[in-house]
Amino acid sequence: MLIPITNKAKQGGSLDRGEIAQACESLLDEAVGVDDRADFLRALNEKGVTGKELAGFAEELLARALAFPADSLGAIDVCGTGGDKAGLFNVSTAVMFVVAGAGARVIKHGNRAITSKCGGADVLEALGVKIDLPPDAAQHALETVGCCFLFAPLYHPAVKAIAPVRKLLAEEGTPTIFNLLGPLLNPAKPHFQLVGVYSPDFLPIYAEALVALGRRQAWAVHGTGPGNLRLDEVSSLAKTFVVKSLPGGVQSMEIDPAALGLRESLPSELLGGSLQENTQILESLLANHDPGPRRDLVAINAAAALVVCGLAADLQEGLSRAYESLASGAAASKLTALRKITA
Repeated sequence: MLIPITNKAKQGGSLDRGEIAQACESLLDEAVGVDDRADFLRALNEKGVTGKELAGFAEELLARALAFPADSLGAIDVCGTGGDKAGLFNVSTAVMFVVAGAGARVIKHGNRAITSKCGGADVLEALGVKIDLPPDAAQHALETVGCCFLFAPLYHPAVKAIAPVRKLLAEEGTPTIFNLLGPLLNPAKPHFQLVGVYSPDFLPIYAEALVALGRRQAWAVHGTGPGNLRLDEVSSLAKTFVVKSLPGGVQSMEIDPAALGLRESLPSELLGGSLQENTQILESLLANHDPGPRRDLVAINAAAALVVCGLAADLQEGLSRAYESLASGAAASKLTALRKITA
């Protein structure tokens, strides 16, 4: 069943929904050989995935996911694909609390470290937040605190079957569609999303997928920095390329941090490290004890998220609200509340 679809991909043909459904079924079937499944993913990577294909695979995997009972009305997810190899601290995890402190409902979906030293789930756990909450408990946290975390392996048990295939391809240095799918697999299907993408080449594809998945508004972003630095974040160092997903289609724009009044900084000032180091960085940031470049990076990403979900008219207002969330203690209070309710 998989081999004819693999051959079509090798010939450069786009897959229709029926073929995507069949391919996904085979990828998740441990009775199908690892070599056959790897061959399909290689072919898809070499062909280049389209936005419709990306959305199709996401929909197939979401149909197999554990359901999340909460209403996603007005909720936003903030995350990145990973894979930028920049070595930053856990920016989107800090942004989660800053945005929640500014009044947004945040349903963050994530995992442990895969392409970095310390993933969002790892640092949340180290901060005292229970990460593997069942759906009812996560819903209660969302309704009570205004934010929650959905641990990807808990909600997507079927994806475990692909691990041996991904391991094989990772060892040979071959990326797959699964390097892109993670941020699209939030089982809550939030209405709004800010997604960092590790390569600018994928921005239009990602934006098309977000439209197809029904996001009311979403931004796919890719930040830049000196020395060809690539970020799956909005950058506080240099230009960020943005493709916005709107109900009527997609629009491109750029963000210039200097035009927003952000101070110049160096990439070395934004680096993370071990789990302990990243945990200390987030604790310091949320306590408003770090007034430097790391705070600016979190603030500009939070500003973008607040614009996306309609709580700020523009990035300048978003920055003001983000800094206020930190300075007032609102961001820190969200972490304290989430820690307590998940204990």
